[in-house]
Amino acid sequence: MHPRLLKTFLAVARTRNFTRAAEEVHLAQSSVSDQIQSLEAELGAALFIRSRSSLELTAAGEALRPYAEEILAIGNEARAAVEAVLGAAVGTVTIGALETIASMKLPQWLPAFQRDHPDIDLRVKVAGSGDLLRKLEVGEIDVAFCFDRGDVDERLAKRVISTEPMILITPPTREASSKTSGLAAPASMSFVATEIGCVYRHLFDKAFEAAGTAVPKLAAEVGSIGTIARLVAAGTGSSLVPRFAIADALHRGELDEMPWPGPMRTASLVMIWRRKRVQPQALKLLLAVASTGFASAKSADVRPRHAVSSPL
Repeated sequence: MHPRLLKTFLAVARTRNFTRAAEEVHLAQSSVSDQIQSLEAELGAALFIRSRSSLELTAAGEALRPYAEEILAIGNEARAAVEAVLGAAVGTVTIGALETIASMKLPQWLPAFQRDHPDIDLRVKVAGSGDLLRKLEVGEIDVAFCFDRGDVDERLAKRVISTEPMILITPPTREASSKTSGLAAPASMSFVATEIGCVYRHLFDKAFEAAGTAVPKLAAEVGSIGTIARLVAAGTGSSLVPRFAIADALHRGELDEMPWPGPMRTASLVMIWRRKRVQPQALKLLLAVASTGFASAKSADVRPRHAVSSPL
């Protein structure tokens, strides 16, 4: 079984669609169909049940899937072992990151990594936290940068690379005298938050849970931190966000801020990667640089002129 055929098989198994699988493996749809037929002929078994409306794995296809994943993983590890012997830092590293991390954090250290290691090709894919983990598990990315949501699969390794302050942001027209301390003020505010399922919504809900108070009324649910910042600046409500994600808007004076008065005042930013017997040298280098790069990157926590303290 040629690895190329197994890679195509796994793409079809994941997407349940020949067209989407063709886009994923960069082939024409007819080539994907031909490869699946070749693999089925080689194994003497149908791998998919095809109909007009669906595409499902057969029992034989389900049996093949874990072996296909392991064969491809072993092939990658064998290549990494040879590169390690040669001391070669070459190849491609595909990074996955939340949009705000990709735009605000990666540029602070990734260009220097590229200059120091010109033989390593870097790719960056932006996605939500759930999609990042899925891409990591199936090998679409090599490392994910996101916020910690708890334990990960035992096949994955995780390292905290920074802790980010959580702050309350409010419209800039609010007077400092109106900002009372304690949880009574946040509990009475209207908030703007991301949608359920987003990691930022997870942080929002966990912060109120840790503070022992109910999540307040939501003025709006939106799809991104950037939209939250614009809505809060326009007076729609307040929000609770990692500070770095709206640092530019704070610097421009478009928002006021207060420290979050609950016990959960920071969020852990983590990098997650697959455990392997032999890690590719290029990935090992990036993991090492990322560990120090996030910690030493220029802080976005210098308080702007509109910052307001909130005593506990």
